[in-house]
Amino acid sequence: MFLTISTNGTAARPATDLGYLLHKHPGKAQAFSTSYGTAHVFYPEADAERCTAALLLEIDPVALVRRGRGKGRGGAPDAALAQYVNDRPYAASSLLAVALGNVFSSALRGVCAARPERAAAPLPLRVEVPALPARGGPDLVRRLFAPLGWSVTADPVPLDTAFPEWGDSRYVRLLLESERLTLAEALRHLYVLLPVLDDAKHYWVSADEVDKLLRAGEGWLAGHPEQQLITNRYLSRRWSLTRQARERLELVRLAEADDSEVEDIDNAVTDEPESGDIDVADESGTEGIDNAAADGTGTGTGTGTEEKPTPLAVLRREAVLAALDACGAARVLDLGCGQGQLVQALLKDARFTEIVGVDVSQRALTIASRRLKLDRMGERQAARVKLVQGSLVYTDQRLRGYDAAVLSEVVEHVDPPRLPALEYAVFGHARPRTVVVTTPNAEYNVRWESLPAGHVRHGDHRFEWTREEFRTWAAAVAERYGYEAEFTPVGPDDPEVGPPTQMATFTITTEREAKAA
Repeated sequence: MFLTISTNGTAARPATDLGYLLHKHPGKAQAFSTSYGTAHVFYPEADAERCTAALLLEIDPVALVRRGRGKGRGGAPDAALAQYVNDRPYAASSLLAVALGNVFSSALRGVCAARPERAAAPLPLRVEVPALPARGGPDLVRRLFAPLGWSVTADPVPLDTAFPEWGDSRYVRLLLESERLTLAEALRHLYVLLPVLDDAKHYWVSADEVDKLLRAGEGWLAGHPEQQLITNRYLSRRWSLTRQARERLELVRLAEADDSEVEDIDNAVTDEPESGDIDVADESGTEGIDNAAADGTGTGTGTGTEEKPTPLAVLRREAVLAALDACGAARVLDLGCGQGQLVQALLKDARFTEIVGVDVSQRALTIASRRLKLDRMGERQAARVKLVQGSLVYTDQRLRGYDAAVLSEVVEHVDPPRLPALEYAVFGHARPRTVVVTTPNAEYNVRWESLPAGHVRHGDHRFEWTREEFRTWAAAVAERYGYEAEFTPVGPDDPEVGPPTQMATFTITTEREAKAA
């Protein structure tokens, strides 16, 4: 199997710099031992104007058979015969991708101490692969490479030129050209997409393949239109690994959209609470001051003869359930579902026929899945619930058409400049008939004895509203998007500072259209 990489240059920027970038000297041929044979690197041409590096992988058929035994996934439909009769010595398969990763490992990472400025800059590149297995044909080849900035020529290889009526084989002659990519980007594209097109990995796919895929796919895979196909094929259709890869890629996409780090996106929860704490955990999934019992003191303590006060988190859930019951909702969105406490409560009531929990944090959704025991849930019950990853500040077609949506202890976690985006995504785009919003009442904070003056109840709260601020915000949202808002106190309603939690129930008004956002 064979692959060439070519570039053009000038006297000032000679093409032979390709040798520095690949860490392979153009003046000599080199050989490298691999698990399945020998990889040869040589330069058919090398001068200031044009330089071509060739990677030739010489397969050892005996080693291929021996190392493939007992792996469980040979990748071939007829494994018994395919281990003796196959295209591995001749076509650019996953074996070539492995050799490319081994031989050009530094170039894949974009490391070049001798020419760092050349490594970081786009090059005029031309990649040729004489025989590439393409399950999906030339059209799939173009769909995979063209979105990455390549000009793609994929010519089908006839089964037999002497018998044209037999048609084309599943192989193509591939030519890629680009002036927009660095060498490292080009190599990473090949490293991932050659096995994807081959669709028959020669080795057992384990969990570390996800890390390899994400490293090589950094900067391009998260936004690729064929992301699902790429992850499925690269990971040999192992469902658990594919799901893990796509979840991590979605976090990358959301982080890039928010111009933030993945760690900042996926930090919505701390470690999972002990089972005994599940009923009193805050809806945000964290142990904050707002977990305290709603007894008006903020201490949550009592003597052995006193009745234990109901935690505020439980009172919130009860208030939300009452609001959903009053509006007759059957299909409900829990937006910012955290660790799934509200979803769990909704599942206990048969009136709610479809429940969707949405959260940006995959960690939170994983904990919610364990809490709900989704893997052990009966088929009828499992059909009622779904957990999806998504950001509430972006419109999402999956969230349209529901009876009600709940934003319980969510809005205060959103940066104020992003609130208009959340408002439009929920009230303007998703447009459920009813929206229930709960949020802390900042005036009540003086009643929490353990909360220092001037502090918010949780470190991730971007703000906390007074009753007047909340009503002003709710009235503006209702007016803008065609809803009416009603307000309900949650917890003991202190005559001076009001309740610890304030709740607004928005009901859509059918007699008028929402104003433009």
